[in-house]
This record gives sequence, C-alpha cells and structure tokens, in this order.
Amino acid sequence: MWLVVGLGNPGRQYAKHRHNVGFMVIDALAAQVEADSFRDKFSGEMARCELRGEDAILFKPQTFMNLSGDAVQPCAAFFKIPRERVLVIHDELDIAFGEARLKKGGGHGGHNGLRSIIGRMGADFGRLRMGIGRPPADFKGDVADFVLADYSGDEREKLPKIIETGAQTVLSIAARGFDAAMKTRNTRPKKKPKKQVEDSTQVVEPTDTES
Repeated sequence: MWLVVGLGNPGRQYAKHRHNVGFMVIDALAAQVEADSFRDKFSGEMARCELRGEDAILFKPQTFMNLSGDAVQPCAAFFKIPRERVLVIHDELDIAFGEARLKKGGGHGGHNGLRSIIGRMGADFGRLRMGIGRPPADFKGDVADFVLADYSGDEREKLPKIIETGAQTVLSIAARGFDAAMKTRNTRPKKKPKKQVEDSTQVVEPTDTES
C-alpha cells in the first residue's frame, strides 16, 4: 500500500496558491483513478484508491502546512505503511516552474510542511517536488508572500499540464517503483545538435586541401 500525501493549506482562500500545488495534484489524481470520496480522518481528508494495481491512500492534511506531520504520521502508523511507501507532493522554490523532480530522503530545505513531517516520522520518505521557482525580480514581497500567492496569469495557463505531469509521475511510481520512476523523471532530455546551416543556393564541397 502507498500513502500519497499532497501538502497545502485548508480553506478556499488558499486553494489557488503556489503552496497548495500538492493538493492540486492529489485532486487531479483522485479524479483520474476514480478514487473513493474523500472523508475526514487523521486531521486530514483521505480517499482510498488503486494505483496501477496497488492499493493506496490519497491524503490531504488539514492541519495547516506547519503541522502537516501531525496528520501524516498517525495516518501512516494506522495503516502500517513504511516510510519507503510514503510519497509527499510539495511545492519547491529551488526548481523552475513547470518542472517536477523526485527525491528520496534529505532535509526540508526550509519547507515547513516537510519540516513537520520529518520531525514526526523521520526523513526517509519519497518526495515529488513540484517546481514553482524563485520570486521574479519585480515581485513585491518576500518568499513567504510568493508561495502564499496565486500563480500568475501565464502560469495558470500552463498549470493543468503541469498538474497532470505530477499525477502521471505518481502512477509511474506505483507501476515501476520509485527508483525507476525517479531515473526517468529526473533525467533531462538531451539537447539535439544544431543542424548544419547550408547555403540555400549552393552546397560547397570540401577540396582536397581542406582538412
């Protein structure tokens, strides 16, 4: 069984914030796999589902971000789900908007949701890091203001495809295992070599003296 946790803050006023991208991925995934209805449990919203033949719990803590561990740890303990079968989906400042990366273990990097979970159950769980990027130079406010703000207009147009990438990554983990999915997700596509530009009217053949 997998426990797939999306991090965010409860309440309609936070729903579209960058900090709530974990909730967004969970909701998209639940719709795609036709999960059971969410119900209140373990200070969160929980739904059972099947991911590529694997039983899973989809979970959205309702404790507010900095107390996420107070919901995630009891849920994992009740279902006896080991940490290597816990996947936490969260926003990541240090990854560009539009990119997603997988990571196993590590620190919290200043993310209060991760900080809380690590404090309650240790660090060796999987993370799906949904990039939001750093605030642009013209952003008025600090980092906290940035993550607790709605996506920009341009970002909102691209967001559905990015959320779908997150959902598909979770399904890939269930089907292939974390390490195989991580290798695929974290491998950047190789840049294609630039095509040789030829004169449109004449192709110059090398002479015998050219090397």
